[in-house]
Amino acid sequence: MKLTVVGCAGSAPGPRSAASCYLVEHDGFRLVLDLGNGAFGPLQTHTDPGAVDAVFLSHLHADHCLDVAPFVVWHRYSGRSSKQRVPLYAPVAAERRLALAYDNDGEGLTDVFDFVPVGPGSFTLGPFEVTLARTAHPIECYAIRLAVDGRSLVYTGDTGPCDRVVELARGADVLLAEAAHPPGPGLPGGLHLTGREAGEHAAAAGVGRLLLTHIPAWVDEIGQLFAASAVFSETELVRTGATYEI
Repeated sequence: MKLTVVGCAGSAPGPRSAASCYLVEHDGFRLVLDLGNGAFGPLQTHTDPGAVDAVFLSHLHADHCLDVAPFVVWHRYSGRSSKQRVPLYAPVAAERRLALAYDNDGEGLTDVFDFVPVGPGSFTLGPFEVTLARTAHPIECYAIRLAVDGRSLVYTGDTGPCDRVVELARGADVLLAEAAHPPGPGLPGGLHLTGREAGEHAAAAGVGRLLLTHIPAWVDEIGQLFAASAVFSETELVRTGATYEI
């Protein structure tokens, strides 16, 4: 498995990165995890949009799904699309929500996407064995585990502290975990992880490596790294354009 960080800014695009978007490739299959605002531009530096085999959206907050709109524009108007529909895996009601975000004309997006509603459980997607778990977030959101050829990657999407995410990540080679909350009192529950909490989740799950992502531009990312590393030493910050062989 090859993981490419297309966008890693938390909650909104930042000065150095688009919002959440990750490209996972194996044996010629290309899966995009989330298409947050600002991500479609840098995605094109890593792959032809027409070569994307499937899209998975962890949830329907703008920083994880809004660049579905330029993806649609490219497929409709670039003259380079094969016109084959792209499977899009997302929580229930994604088709309606994304159509409204694109254009409130009632046309829909089914000429570009084959919408597949998801829930907790397992299924096969291309070469990957996929398992999803509901996270602790204000709207329906799913963490995803991708397994192939004895290797595994878990991406948390957005989550507060969550035992289901720990179980999903049990023994994974890599945990790509959000760390959007700075340390401090009065943090809202069921929303995001602090750096330390991300490290604690990695340690509890016994993963091989922790990659911190989804840190907002206004949060001290080095502080998040230090906090996570204090409880899980195999931790690093992701950067836009970074690639990882898993």
